[in-house]
Amino acid sequence: MRVRKKMTLTGPLFILAKYCITSNRMMARLIARIGFAWVQWKSRHGLSGADEATADVKKRGALQIGVRGEAYAYWYLRRLGYIFIARNFDSSRAKGELDLVGYDGDVLAIVEVRTRVATPGQPMLPEMSIGRTKHEVLVRTAQYFLGERHLVPCPVRFDVVAIEENPGKPPTVRLHKAALPPTV
Repeated sequence: MRVRKKMTLTGPLFILAKYCITSNRMMARLIARIGFAWVQWKSRHGLSGADEATADVKKRGALQIGVRGEAYAYWYLRRLGYIFIARNFDSSRAKGELDLVGYDGDVLAIVEVRTRVATPGQPMLPEMSIGRTKHEVLVRTAQYFLGERHLVPCPVRFDVVAIEENPGKPPTVRLHKAALPPTV
């Protein structure tokens, strides 16, 4: 039986390897900062466009605001250090969709993004719009996601990102970690 020596990096090779690892992390952080800065600049006057009139146009506008809200949340969380492995996961066996799935450190965070446009005279708390049925759908879809992806067992939590859209102003973002229990 042959015994292999443990390979260690020393000298210039070690410094080069360490520099490559450090520079990759720094590059990922830089890309996240630049990406969020760009999204933040684009939404400096709000996430929605001009006022729409018809119901069909309003529905498309609401979907568009939702998509923009998810993009804003993605870059916002990337800047906070989240590493995403899936966006808009839609299982063929479940009814719902997972907006964002990623790691926050060693924890797998399943993120639900809620975006609302301010309406005069009405309270606006997007995070309060998640009811029991939506929570059940999220948990079921997350179970399918974990079953399909065969991820290494790790703690799982459900986060909620609430984005309040005030036309003409930058959006207000609130992150609620572990906002929903992982079981119903």
